[in-house]
Amino acid sequence: MPVVPNREAAHEVSRDLVARGLHAARVAIETEAAAVSALADRLDGVFLDVLIAVAACEGHLVVTGLGKSGLVGRKIAATLASTGTPATFIHSGDALHGDSGAVTSRDLVLALSASGETAEVCAFARMLRDRDIPVIAMTGNEESTLARLATYTLDTMVLREADPLNLAPTASTTASLAMGDALACALVVLREFSHHDFAQFHPSGALGKRLAGEDA
Repeated sequence: MPVVPNREAAHEVSRDLVARGLHAARVAIETEAAAVSALADRLDGVFLDVLIAVAACEGHLVVTGLGKSGLVGRKIAATLASTGTPATFIHSGDALHGDSGAVTSRDLVLALSASGETAEVCAFARMLRDRDIPVIAMTGNEESTLARLATYTLDTMVLREADPLNLAPTASTTASLAMGDALACALVVLREFSHHDFAQFHPSGALGKRLAGEDA
């Protein structure tokens, strides 16, 4: 005889899971907010060195990464490019299959890896070092292989990830994204990048229309 599920009990379990899920969501936001807030105290001499090096770069800032860090790297490159810093993204895996040839002696490379041990990112950084191309590491481990290969290291260490398992790249990727935004914002000031400059790079969409109206 088939067992008929107790719908009332199932409903109670569901409500409990929803409550636990809501708590996890709140903890995630609080954890990521704390991770980002902690970065402000790390905008020290190294950050200033990176800022000056990127501002003085005669070529492109090439951003690289793998997995979730790669996705964050794409966004950082896009933000930099739209705010006056010539930047592009190269996937670290593709770099090991020929795309590293796009990097020139006039470029800088920003390499993202939370652990600093991502094999492809470290291999790319090693290739760049051998070519005397400066590497900026953005990592949560200042003692990592990537940090040792780099000319500069931006510390994006987080105390824990935001997910309940402390496994999924969450707080660490948010910290990297925020550090990239901080770099872009500082460069806007150094380059004296204006509303008019931004409008030239962003003529379409609602933002482009608003900027066009301001310039009229």
